[in-house]
Amino acid sequence: MSNSITIKAALFGATIILAGCADAGRVATEPVRGLAGADGTSVQADQQTLKTRDDVQIVSGTGDITGVVAEYRNLYKPGLPNPNVAGVQDLAGRREINWDGVPSQFTNNAAFPGNFFNVTSFRGAVFTTPGSGFRITNQGYNEVSANFGTEFNTFSPLKLFVASGSTIIDVQFFVAGTNTPAVTTGFGSVFADVGRAHSTTIEFFDAAGNSLLKIAAPRRSDEKGLSFAGAKFASAIVARVRIVAGDTPIDGGFADNVKGAGQKHDLVATDDFIYGEPRPF
Repeated sequence: MSNSITIKAALFGATIILAGCADAGRVATEPVRGLAGADGTSVQADQQTLKTRDDVQIVSGTGDITGVVAEYRNLYKPGLPNPNVAGVQDLAGRREINWDGVPSQFTNNAAFPGNFFNVTSFRGAVFTTPGSGFRITNQGYNEVSANFGTEFNTFSPLKLFVASGSTIIDVQFFVAGTNTPAVTTGFGSVFADVGRAHSTTIEFFDAAGNSLLKIAAPRRSDEKGLSFAGAKFASAIVARVRIVAGDTPIDGGFADNVKGAGQKHDLVATDDFIYGEPRPF
């Protein structure tokens, strides 16, 4: 199931537009009732847009997301992503990170350096978190807890990425392989095991730190558990994105529980990142 929209009004669907204002972190909370979905059913949206834009394309989906990811990739120059080399490459192209080439010394532990994909593999993305670091797994996070089993599936096998001690991943863009801050036209991510409708979001910021847009990844629709959400702007204005992956850190000692009795916890991992070529501003 996919949903692709160009924002021209207050639209709601599989991707919910949570915010589009210059006041980061503030969203309207008045429920919107009775919106008709594409199949004629009622769509419940518990957030409203504060400001709409006419320069953004949003693509999202869950279930078999192969076509959804292809749709988002095709918003950039068709074909392979730009090569992983330093400097500005094809401005119409994209960069991608799928974690699978990360070496073993940074896998199944919390040792992954946040600048790896700028200083080691040149892709112009640096990660920070208010948590304690980052964890990449090729075991579905069963090295954290054997109870996870096959809960966290992959889009591109076999590795996944999360923050340690937090659900927040900040991605700042640089001209690949340099310390020059950059902007890009958009960003999208694959998520594993989104269990709650608004637990997992991507917020886009400009170079001045103003919030441009906030979108939510759709809740998983099947046992494979994969979702995708991404947005592409008409011009390169995105200097940073903040990913909130679930509401509970994977290494926090809690089991995923979105339907059972007791306190609810939605544990979510990330897979492929896709974003436009970073360029200086």
